[in-house]
Amino acid sequence: MMNKYTKKCAFFMFLAAALLQACEPNRTTHSGSDTFDSGKAQFAADESFAPIIEQEEYVFKSRHADANPTFLYRSENQAINMLLNDSVRMAVLARNLDTVERNVLIKRGLSVEVQRFAIDAVALIVNHASNDTTITVSILKKMLNGQGDPNKTIVFDNPNSSLVRYLKEFSGNKEFKQKNIYALKSNKEVIKYVSEHPDALGITGFSWLNDPGKDIAAYVDNVKIVSVKDEASKEYSGQYFKPSQESLVLKQYPLSRGLYLVNSSSKIGLAIGFATFLGSDVGQRIILRSGLLPDSIPPREIILKSK
Repeated sequence: MMNKYTKKCAFFMFLAAALLQACEPNRTTHSGSDTFDSGKAQFAADESFAPIIEQEEYVFKSRHADANPTFLYRSENQAINMLLNDSVRMAVLARNLDTVERNVLIKRGLSVEVQRFAIDAVALIVNHASNDTTITVSILKKMLNGQGDPNKTIVFDNPNSSLVRYLKEFSGNKEFKQKNIYALKSNKEVIKYVSEHPDALGITGFSWLNDPGKDIAAYVDNVKIVSVKDEASKEYSGQYFKPSQESLVLKQYPLSRGLYLVNSSSKIGLAIGFATFLGSDVGQRIILRSGLLPDSIPPREIILKSK
């Protein structure tokens, strides 16, 4: 059952798509017979969020037997390029489009609908044998700028990922050229590397740690999450926090990023169907169970029975 917010979103998305189709019949559209809850369509998704998108996709398909969306997991740069090059009409990203990117789609006669559906934490992990259990924001920034212990290896996923972009913006560093800071190929490789190297600090998305797949569960068991303190915080400058739904909703944990669904399909098809599902009560509860913070926290229903 959808809440009022989701119903309004779904209504306006329906209305916008319908008007675009009716008023501009000569616009460029992807061929296909997909509808709101049936047919085939390909979408791009930031590979950092594969765990949660795979869960959402599974439940969506189980509820709509005739729907067959396919998600192509790519780096952030690749996913955005696929959207701008018209290879796909919907993408799951860790940021909104900028003005230039948005204008590329608008000039093509497409609508641009952006929906934030969750908040993810950027987690810092170390080997279980490590004595490092806490870190401050200022020290992390210094480490990313090459001012930390040169014997401490810092690893994260591939160079074109949303996480690397986030870390560059966070540290004010345009490039990570230090020998002890380097990118691997994926979040799974980061977790595996840290589990095998006591002097490593890994940076990864929280969703990979909270509900790991069988292929990395053993590696996750051999790492621990580092608590982070933001000295510049007005309310929590003296406290360390680990990523959790509580620390995210209270804005205590300082390393977080939004998850966005960017839809330029300009039709009432699977893109709008999946977007509506993500924002629905069921879609948001899946995010809640995953350990991430849903954009709209589903209400808890309490039934009181009189004796």
